Amino acid sequence: MRGRVAVITGATRGIGRTTAELLAEAGATVVVTGRDGGRAEEVAKELGGDARGYELDVTDPTSVSTVFKTIAADHGRIDALVANAGVLEDALIGMIRPELISRMLDTNVAGTIATVQAAARVMMRKKSGAVVLLASIVGERGSAGQTAYAASKAAVAAVARSAAKELGPRGIRVNAVAPGLIETDMIKHLPADLLERRVADTALRRLGRAEDVARTIRFLLSDDAAFVTGQVLGVDGGLVL
Repeated sequence: MRGRVAVITGATRGIGRTTAELLAEAGATVVVTGRDGGRAEEVAKELGGDARGYELDVTDPTSVSTVFKTIAADHGRIDALVANAGVLEDALIGMIRPELISRMLDTNVAGTIATVQAAARVMMRKKSGAVVLLASIVGERGSAGQTAYAASKAAVAAVARSAAKELGPRGIRVNAVAPGLIETDMIKHLPADLLERRVADTALRRLGRAEDVARTIRFLLSDDAAFVTGQVLGVDGGLVL
C-alpha cells in the first residue's frame, strides 16, 4: 500500500479505525473521515505520517461531493476506498418506524453509493483503484429484529457486485466484506445470552475482532487481490456455512 492514498469512511472507531491503523502500517496515506470532524483529525494525528482527517456526512450528497473533491485536490489521487460508515438499529418488524428505515437506508445504502460514485470519479482519471464495501452476514442470513438492517446490508452486497461489473473495464476493483458478530460498539447492546448462542453457532466458537475484518480489507485493497472483484467475502468465523 506504500505510496497509495486510502480513504476510509466512518474511520473514527471500530472496524474503520482498525482498518486505518493497518493501512497506515502498510505504508498508505490514510484519509480518515467521520461525522465528527474534530475526532477524525485526532485519529489522523494519532496515525501519524501523512494521514489527514475530514468531516464527512455520507447521507449528504453535497458533503460527499465536496469532501472528495477536496481530498483529490489535497492528495492528488485516490487509490483505495473503504466504505465503512454505517448504522445499526434493532426493531421487531411490527415496530419498525418509517424514520428508522429512512435512516438505515440513507446511511448504509445511499451513503455507500454516494461515496463509491465520488471515489470512482477520481480513480477513473488513472484507470485504477480498489474499493471495499462493508456488507454483513445478516444481509445474507437474516436476523430477527433486524429486518431493516438486513435489507440495507443485502443492498450493499448488490452494490458491490454491480459496481464491480461497471467499473472493472475502467481498472477499478470493487469487493465487499460481510462480517459476522464482531466485538465493536455496534453489538454492545445485545444480551449476553444471545451472544452466547451466536458464538455456539459459529464454527470457530468465538466473536470476531475488528482486526479480523481489517486484515481482510487490507488484502482486498492490495495487489495480492489484483484479480479479485465482485466478491462478497464472509468474515464470520463460520457462522454461515
